[in-house]
Amino acid sequence: MKKYNKIVVSFLSILFLASCSSDFLDYEPTGVLSPENVATAENADALVNAAYAAIGNDEMVGPITHQWVYGSVRSDDAYKGGGGRGDVDVVDRYEQYTTTIADYGDLMLPRTWTNHYKAISRANFALSVINNLPDADYPLKKTRQAELRFLRAHSHFMLKLLFKKVPYITEDLSKEQILQTSNDLSNEDLWNKIAADFLFAFNNLPQSQEQVGRADKNAAAAYLAKLRLYQAYEQDDTHHVVNINQSRLQEVIDYADAVIGDLETDFGYNFLDGHDNGPESIWAVQFSINDGTNTGRVSFVTGLNSPHGTPLYGCCGFHMASQNMVNAFKTDAAGLPLLDTFNDDNDPNTDDDIFNTISNGDAPLAPGVTIDPRIDHTVGIPGRPFKYKNTLKTAGDMVYKFSWARDPGVYGYFGNMKEQQSPDCSCYVKNGPFIGTSKNVDFIRYADVLLFKAEALIQKGDLESARIIINRIRERAAASATMPLAAGASNDYKIDIYKTPFPTKEYAMKALMFERRLEFGMEGARFFDLVRWGIAEQVLNAYLDVERDIKRADKKFLLGAKFTAGRDEYYPIPQREIDFTGGLYKQNPGY
Repeated sequence: MKKYNKIVVSFLSILFLASCSSDFLDYEPTGVLSPENVATAENADALVNAAYAAIGNDEMVGPITHQWVYGSVRSDDAYKGGGGRGDVDVVDRYEQYTTTIADYGDLMLPRTWTNHYKAISRANFALSVINNLPDADYPLKKTRQAELRFLRAHSHFMLKLLFKKVPYITEDLSKEQILQTSNDLSNEDLWNKIAADFLFAFNNLPQSQEQVGRADKNAAAAYLAKLRLYQAYEQDDTHHVVNINQSRLQEVIDYADAVIGDLETDFGYNFLDGHDNGPESIWAVQFSINDGTNTGRVSFVTGLNSPHGTPLYGCCGFHMASQNMVNAFKTDAAGLPLLDTFNDDNDPNTDDDIFNTISNGDAPLAPGVTIDPRIDHTVGIPGRPFKYKNTLKTAGDMVYKFSWARDPGVYGYFGNMKEQQSPDCSCYVKNGPFIGTSKNVDFIRYADVLLFKAEALIQKGDLESARIIINRIRERAAASATMPLAAGASNDYKIDIYKTPFPTKEYAMKALMFERRLEFGMEGARFFDLVRWGIAEQVLNAYLDVERDIKRADKKFLLGAKFTAGRDEYYPIPQREIDFTGGLYKQNPGY
């Protein structure tokens, strides 16, 4: 971990005892450690470090950090990409909303479930040891307990976003009790169990920690703001939003106000090596390279997603920006987003093809179109610089090319950029065709916290305070044109703040929703936002209607796609988990 005590390698392969996965429980490794034979103050911090490591122990086919599969491809932000629909076809099922079977091989969801519960197991194992250490022998006991409960809450929160109904596993449960723990808690009870761990962290952690990467009071406050915002949108058993809880919204505001942070001066710094753990990074999983291990602790979670048709990267062309995502960056004559007409084709400024595709590789904007500069930090676009470079002397041309799209006849030409790093970066590793980097993955940025607060303010009727916050985000976006322009992007940018008060609450919410999409495009937040707001069916089926309109987008691969309300807001509980508990776990509706 960057600037963080190195993980004690001997602890990284420990089997911890509190998992809900059958294969995990049945596995018997060499040299199993128990609370009794590691219960020393000397070992305590190593166990905590191992718990931190676990939240980043994911893989391309079992992601728990970057949510490009579950939150981006599942939404209107992106297409699956890759070599056609059959390439990692389980993700195609998520994109098409045709996943009605609870297990599909051993890819993606079952592995994600297991990887999260492995992380929970590590936190619980460390807690079971540390809880019994005398305070006098371990002065950091309360702080480390708070960190571990934060980590446990983080993993449970991520699981809840995906599956809604999950078992909450704590360190005081025996193996037998774990097998008797149901996932059938009420929505409110599960939120409150997760919140209790975050509250313990908030009340017992310092405002900041000397070692970056450790959870602190700041991160706990941000997570509580996020959790209470999701909790405020109360859902019934079929996932419809039936009430917005005003007291929860006030908690969002209060916890957001407790977060100390700032925006990066340039939006792009959030996605560029050398800026990890900056003022905007509130909570992130830490990665490292050249750390004394064989390959470094780098992330391969987006290893399928680099441009395909270039030796600079190699493989595999997944996570392609949708035409809808690209069109969302268009701006009007006042430099504001086209909240209702961005995807229309009835005038030059709302042309469906925001970029003209010209045979020589250039891709100028359609006449009369202006754009938000965040597009050149988010999307790989033919003819425009990629990752703020137009040349890379050691490896070749860095202008994004049509040839970098692996299957343009299916998925188009627009790539992803935020999760990529330049091949000459010291953070970059190529393992066969797959790309890994030591760039952190941020779970919560300060921009998130600001927009959490703005959303709560709008829902409580304070539109003017929310407008000020949204304008702060837009002012930073306007100041983020230097890097792409310096690399040769044409100056088509036009962006400004909302200069007059929001006329209605409906308009304010629309502006807030659009700002979140522009700010967090392709980062994996979009689907979860739509579900929280209760508009997933409305937005996604409207998106699909346009995408498969042959006169416009001609995305024939989406002809059978349809979002089904009451089912597709959440993923199915893996069937192997239901089977292993003898039917104790309850399946989500529709599966």
